[in-house]
Parts: sequence; C-alpha cells; structure tokens
Amino acid sequence: MASVDLPVRARIEHRLDELVSENRFTIAVVFPTVGAVTLLASAEGVAPEPLAFHPYLLLFGVVIMRLPLIAGVAPLVTRRVAAGIAVLVAYTYAIEFTGVLTGYPYGEFAYGIDLGPMVLSHVPAALPLFFLPLVMNAYLLCLLLLGGRAARSHVRVPVTIAAVIGMDLVLDPAAVSLGFWFYHGGGAYYDVPWTNYAGWVVSATVAVTVLDYAFDRSGLLERVERCRFILDDLISFVILWGVVNAYFGNWIPAVLAVVYGVGLWRTDRFDLPRP
Repeated sequence: MASVDLPVRARIEHRLDELVSENRFTIAVVFPTVGAVTLLASAEGVAPEPLAFHPYLLLFGVVIMRLPLIAGVAPLVTRRVAAGIAVLVAYTYAIEFTGVLTGYPYGEFAYGIDLGPMVLSHVPAALPLFFLPLVMNAYLLCLLLLGGRAARSHVRVPVTIAAVIGMDLVLDPAAVSLGFWFYHGGGAYYDVPWTNYAGWVVSATVAVTVLDYAFDRSGLLERVERCRFILDDLISFVILWGVVNAYFGNWIPAVLAVVYGVGLWRTDRFDLPRP
C-alpha cells in the first residue's frame, strides 16, 4: 500500500510508466505501422471516407506515440523546465505564424490537409506536439551517443542541432508527399526548398539552446538509464516516416531514417519491444 502514500503527481507518473511499459510494442511499433498504412491509403484515395486524413484520428495517433517520451520526461519537469517548455511553445507558434504569413524563414508554404483546430485560422493548435518531441528526441539521442563528450556544451549543442535538422530531412519530404503541406514553387530536395532547412537551423538552434538550459543534464541521463522506453517515440519516427518515404521513393530520407534507427541501436535502447 506504499503507493497510496505517494503524492498525486508521483502516482500519476508511476501509472503512466506502467501503462507505457506494458504496451511498448503496441505504442512503438503497431501504432506507427498502422499510421503509415492509413496515411498512404488516404493519400492514394483508397481509405474509407471517415478515415481518410481524419484530423482527430491523426492527433490521437500522435499523442499515443508521444506517450513514452512524455512518461519518460515527466518526473524531470521542474518549474524551470516548465518555463522553458512554455517559452518554446510560444516560439513554435510565433515562428510558424511568421512562416505562414511572410514566407520566412522556411519559404512560402501552405497546409494541404486538415490537421485539427487552427490558431487564428493559420497554425495548427497541435503544432508544439509535433515539433517539441522531435527536438527532445534528438537531444536525448545525442546525449547517449556522445557519452562523456556530451559534458561539453560546444559539442552537444551543435551536434543536437544537426540531429534535429537531420530529422526534418526525413520528415518534410514525407509530409509533402502525403500532402500535409506544400511549398509554393516546390524545391530541389523532394519538393522541399533548401530555404526550409535554413529556417530549421534557426528554429533548432533556439529550441536546443532552451532545452539545454532548462533541463538538469545529470538528472536527465540518470532517468534515461532507468527508463528503457524513453526513446520509443523515436522508434515510431523511424518506422512511420521511413515507410512513407520508401513508399514514395524518397530514398535519401528513407536511408536517413534507417541511420536514426542505427543510432538508437547503438545507444542500447533499441531493445525492440515485443508483444
């Protein structure tokens, strides 16, 4: 009955840990696989109308795949971390509004399908749910891969920024191929302009710098050692966007997705969960 005496937050975190641990295969493998099939069927016009690019089903799937990261990081969220996340949420909306309205810094683009409720009719309300976990996954992966070198900020910060940009080199071509959004005039990299990645250098630099300041790195590494599922969201990323890119023949992004899978394996966190 010791758990009864735990504070409410600790009980919630413990239950979330249990929920994710007991359903790792479903969350990290089944959901992204089904998601890839559903998205491709929607893009090809063969998905049943209620399911085709249904925004709330899409958001539900994203939330489920984010659960390992949310559960993994939750015990580390102090007031300082919460403040850093709030800053990044505000930044995410601000930079996206700027991009949609002016074309800077990503290039002129527009959303092609319904991604759920919109803020002021321009930016998906769920945008931070898409962007922030991507940065956090890259940060955790780089901390583990760098080992002792991660103690030096002039090493871990630029390496993580590069990892975030690399993840968008996987994500953006797949999203464009599916029709999530499109760039006016296309682009040289699978219809994505290189200006998009110049913008991602800015956004990744801001996001990584804020996260690096907000989190206690030693506590984060200790949590990673104890929490085997904390990078399962990255498994989902590799499966979902790797499959979508391969289907559309986006071979460079598909290979890059595999590279992130190899990175996961090298961290000894790629103990692929089984049913």
